[in-house]
Amino acid sequence: MALTSSPWASLGEQWGPLKAPHANRFIFSHDLSNGAMNMLEVFVSSLEEFQPDLVVLSGLHMMDGQSKELQRKRLLEVVTSISDIPTGVPIHLELASMTNLELMRSIVHQVFPVVTSLGLNEQELLFLSQAASGPHSSLSSWSGVPDVGMVSDILFWILKEHGRSQNRASDLTRIHFHTLVYHILATVDGHWANQLAAVAAGARVAGTQACATETIDASRVSLRAPWEFSTSHLEAGSRITVNPSKPVVEWHREGISFYFTPVLVCKDPVRTVGLGDAISAEGLFYSEVHPQ
Repeated sequence: MALTSSPWASLGEQWGPLKAPHANRFIFSHDLSNGAMNMLEVFVSSLEEFQPDLVVLSGLHMMDGQSKELQRKRLLEVVTSISDIPTGVPIHLELASMTNLELMRSIVHQVFPVVTSLGLNEQELLFLSQAASGPHSSLSSWSGVPDVGMVSDILFWILKEHGRSQNRASDLTRIHFHTLVYHILATVDGHWANQLAAVAAGARVAGTQACATETIDASRVSLRAPWEFSTSHLEAGSRITVNPSKPVVEWHREGISFYFTPVLVCKDPVRTVGLGDAISAEGLFYSEVHPQ
């Protein structure tokens, strides 16, 4: 049985002498089954019956509360189960907030090579880089809106170091990064199509889901994304200015394509839980994978 709660505070809300500098949310979970990934083998064994076009996995962060020994054992079994998924079926892994550097490091080295796509936010991206000694890992936390160039550097590093290449047996070819005010899709060239539409669709659903509306209500959303940014801080990246009439920006770097779009941010959010899942799901819905 799962017991979850999601209290949250709005920007400027006060509790005694404290005032929230930004919106905060805390999710508490007590889920013994998913905490040990108990149902993964049953799920994988059922795939032959319903023959999916895509598999979406999540919950590895729930292992954060397990002992190191159990984490190590189950992670090896998780990799074995994922490897049993029929060849040709794309596998998307949605990450979530974690605090265990060793577990995250193991996920990077063991799980990333057997999945096709990742979904993650700014906290997970920086923690991942810190765990695996990636770019900008000396940064303790983001200061306000995550810097686009730094985010781009980390996404590039993940796909270059842990993604598919001629010299590496990895299935990872796609990452969907989402933060409050903008999204970036990064893909290894030759494996995915329609990513411009995919990142735009993910940004659109962020506004409708948070505001609980069927379509974007311009009076209830705002644009807070940077309109000018550098695409890298580790090399001579491009300096890009976003064109409002063509807001999805595309750039390329050593065989990896990046797609950036601002997000219409809900001013008074109604739904926040599961927002990242909805963003990644919408992006996947519009994505076209090239069979290899």
